[in-house]
Amino acid sequence: MTPAAERRLLQAAVAIACCVPIAAGAAGVLLGPAWMGHPPRIPVDLDSHVRYLSGIFLGVGMAFTTCIPAIERQGPRFRLLAALVVAGGFARLGSLIAVGAPSRGHRIGLFLELVLVPLLVLWQARLASRYRISPAPAPAAARSQSRS
Repeated sequence: MTPAAERRLLQAAVAIACCVPIAAGAAGVLLGPAWMGHPPRIPVDLDSHVRYLSGIFLGVGMAFTTCIPAIERQGPRFRLLAALVVAGGFARLGSLIAVGAPSRGHRIGLFLELVLVPLLVLWQARLASRYRISPAPAPAAARSQSRS
């Protein structure tokens, strides 16, 4: 597979993956814990905390989208954002161990945070190294001069 084709695949994978934090974050900001099926009457502090964390989740998803156009050059930003997601995944894993298994949606989130995101980081690093190694295509004028 050419680096350009691999780049397009990674861009598509990241774009699809960004839909999760953007949608879940927006739902949490707008609806609070109610979007997860919790009753409308919950402690005010819990509602505030869920909406705050949802805003961060939304922001991280949006920040990941800024990596998509030039994904092969976004290693430091991509790794920082991924580290935030993985840290949240470890916190979620701690909850699973301390309190018990959450709902299926949260278990899927755990998989995304601790498996998918690290795999995307490795893929991005591989792609970045391929772009550093691949020679840049010669401009058309240089190709025509070399044929003369």
